[in-house]
Amino acid sequence: MGLFLIIALLIIVSAFYSYINARFIKLPGTIGIITIAIIVSVITIVIDKLDPSVARYLTLLAKNINFSGTVLNIMLGFLLFAGSFNSNTKRLKRELRPVFVLSTLSVILSTAAFGVLFYYGTMLFNIHMSFVYCLLFGALISPTDPVAVGAIIKNSKLPSNIATIISGESLFNDGVGLVLFITILEAINSGVDNVSFTQTALLFLREVLGGVVLGVILGFIAFRLMKSINDFQTIVLVSLSVVMSASVIASYLNLSIPLSVVSAGLFMGNRTINSDEKERSHEALEKFWQLIDEMLNTILFVMIGLQMVNLPYITNYWLTGGIAIVLILIARWLSIILPLTFLRRSLDVNYKSINILTWAGVRGGISIALALSLPFSPYRHVILCGSYFIVIFSIVVQGLTLNKLIDSSLKEKGTN
Repeated sequence: MGLFLIIALLIIVSAFYSYINARFIKLPGTIGIITIAIIVSVITIVIDKLDPSVARYLTLLAKNINFSGTVLNIMLGFLLFAGSFNSNTKRLKRELRPVFVLSTLSVILSTAAFGVLFYYGTMLFNIHMSFVYCLLFGALISPTDPVAVGAIIKNSKLPSNIATIISGESLFNDGVGLVLFITILEAINSGVDNVSFTQTALLFLREVLGGVVLGVILGFIAFRLMKSINDFQTIVLVSLSVVMSASVIASYLNLSIPLSVVSAGLFMGNRTINSDEKERSHEALEKFWQLIDEMLNTILFVMIGLQMVNLPYITNYWLTGGIAIVLILIARWLSIILPLTFLRRSLDVNYKSINILTWAGVRGGISIALALSLPFSPYRHVILCGSYFIVIFSIVVQGLTLNKLIDSSLKEKGTN
């Protein structure tokens, strides 16, 4: 299947799903689209077994998409830049401490907690996995997804401070999660005994700090260039070039691409390029990136649903997925309550807020992309299966019930 046909079919399917949801189902955009995509994929699998010719195009489309490469190498940078460029940086500065804690320390704690829980939890059901692979699973599934989180909280009743913390966390923790994932994967490939803690810490700092510095430098250069011209088309091209430059340079220097893109987006979004000659340019640029964000969101969640056609069958399919869902929620809760307990006096975060933060920790396409990028091993299918279950549960179930949890928390707070 040629590249143009793949893109054409993907856009046609995305438009169709989006229309069906907007016209008939009327669920929140992300939830509705991924629900339709999952249902269609399940039907496709059944039809494919009965008569492969009927479901040929959807099956071919799913099998011809390099989901991992498309998400991590192409879509991720644009999605992260769009989210950070349109972020409310004033609110983000006010909630900087909890955002920093949740996007760094909490990711590490969640990775460790999930790894330990999954190792012993699956052992109880005679599903045996290497401990280091359980940690690898924890690293790819612990970061919340900025795309899914942004789409969910847009339609939620979250208090502004909690919404800022959740969205800010999701922008930065992908970079930390990716560095953890790469570090653990390298340890597996080279042998755990050959891993140096000092070298690992230096690698972590280089990728994280280097990515942030690169993003700020590119953001500053792009801002000065856009400020000096009036042509809006050129301004848009400069903003697009920032995403691509950050991705290429960070990849070449082995720095964190997500953190470099987010840093550039925050720097540029926080500084207006408006002037007397172009008084609405910055607002128009925000709308441009908001449109890019929403379109890529739709395509991404259609791709997640389509990839179910390629999901391998394993013996303990539902059991593995169910265990993974329960354990990631426990790990998420522990990774929030432990560090934030020490910050409660200086932050407007109580234990009810911690429950909301736990339930609003939505996973998405990045986790699935990382799972699909894993090299072949006896545990790859278990990790991939668990990732799908967690992502679908978090987007559909957690997304649909988040407002109910918020309402109940607010009622309890009111009665107290």
